[in-house]
Amino acid sequence: MSDELNPETPESEAEEPIKQRKNGLYPGVSDELAENMRGGWADTELRDLKPVAQAAETRRRRAALSARFPGERLVIPAGNLKTRSNDTEYAFRASTEYAYLTGNQTEDGVLVLEPTADGHRETIYLLPRSDRENGEFWLSGQGELWVGRRHSLAESEALYGIPAADVRELAEKLREARGPVRVVRGHDAGIEAALTDKVTAERDEELRVFLSEARLVKDAFEIGELQKAVDSTVRGFEDVVKVLDKAEATSERYIEGTFFLRARVEGNDIGYGSICASGPHACTLHWVRNDGPVRSGDLLLLDAGVETHTLYTADVTRTLPVNGTYTDIQRKIYDAVYEAQEAGIAAVQPGAKFRDFHDAAQRVLTAKLVEWGLVEGPVERVLELGLQRRWTLHGTGHMLGMDVHDCAVARTETYVDGTLEPGMVLTVEPGLYFQADDLTVPEEYRGIGVRIEDDILVTEDGNRNLSAALPRRSDEVESWMASLKS
Repeated sequence: MSDELNPETPESEAEEPIKQRKNGLYPGVSDELAENMRGGWADTELRDLKPVAQAAETRRRRAALSARFPGERLVIPAGNLKTRSNDTEYAFRASTEYAYLTGNQTEDGVLVLEPTADGHRETIYLLPRSDRENGEFWLSGQGELWVGRRHSLAESEALYGIPAADVRELAEKLREARGPVRVVRGHDAGIEAALTDKVTAERDEELRVFLSEARLVKDAFEIGELQKAVDSTVRGFEDVVKVLDKAEATSERYIEGTFFLRARVEGNDIGYGSICASGPHACTLHWVRNDGPVRSGDLLLLDAGVETHTLYTADVTRTLPVNGTYTDIQRKIYDAVYEAQEAGIAAVQPGAKFRDFHDAAQRVLTAKLVEWGLVEGPVERVLELGLQRRWTLHGTGHMLGMDVHDCAVARTETYVDGTLEPGMVLTVEPGLYFQADDLTVPEEYRGIGVRIEDDILVTEDGNRNLSAALPRRSDEVESWMASLKS
């Protein structure tokens, strides 16, 4: 990785007088070099740009936001770069609220809705092109020569359908602002500091909750993006099956890297840390270390999702036999989870309660645990006391969208106690996990973890499994794996 321009003059040249710039911003740069770097550059302004694909949807979303908070200034930041180590940063990912309302994904951006007599005036505040006159484009670590070209403000207006302005002027404008203000917190400390005496945590939380609940029902564009994410994820799972022999020779990281390649080639990134859990690691719900061995005879629990370029993510899990064939005990546990998932998916219907699919899946798993003699029945007693949770551990699903756990700050009454509607997309993911040190179960169960997860769209007359292209039934999984290895 190239180091940034070193302003120091080498000792060997110390005796040669060099006329230095006197502004003090970039010591060590001669006037002659500065002058040379100012000129001789072609006009690269992009013209006749088409709006981003979701421009109509983002306009409608902003209109709904404006109608909900009349007479108030609304501030939604994208966020800033975060330091990974010393002078390197993590890859930037815009805040969900900002990307949802604008379609823009650049760091430091801020959407501001200023109240007017008939609604709001919208402005997207962004960093403009790097200044070549003062040398920023090549002397600043975030200049375009170092990190790449940005869109001009005029280009951004064409892309996002929102008047654009220089974000470097925004903090002062917000300090001078009058009237009620709300801001989405947690993304831009500088913007929040400019509003310290103008906002309250309670009012800001109302804004965040509204934007979370607005995403509960997906529009046609969002459903299309989620299907793209799922389709790429299916191909990523196929990639993994094809290289399981190489993973056996290395570790779970080979699986992680294989799926990541698909995510980066076809999408923006992975939507969350991939869980590539082989053997007893499958019993750790969020196993993302992915540094363990992959052994023939064990199960691989792969929970992964591709994130599209518009930041919609899939979330799919399959539990696969590393050698392509389930053992009898593995199949017994897998088939129980499959049966529970079938019951859960069947319960996903418009008008059903959100909790219904969880209850349906838990009932099946509990009946299996009683049947196997792992817990004393009857089933109703076990469910009432929650005894099955020693082995089922987690909820059976969640909303899915731009966040893998989408709509997370929606009110309980509109989400987990709410009613399913057409356009909602959620996961159905029951599991059974028998920890390696669980002495309450027979030894043959220990170290086996199974989860099956699919992404389900609520439709007008039922549901549609967006990830149905990936086999789920144990015999179909074996046939699919065999076909990919042949």
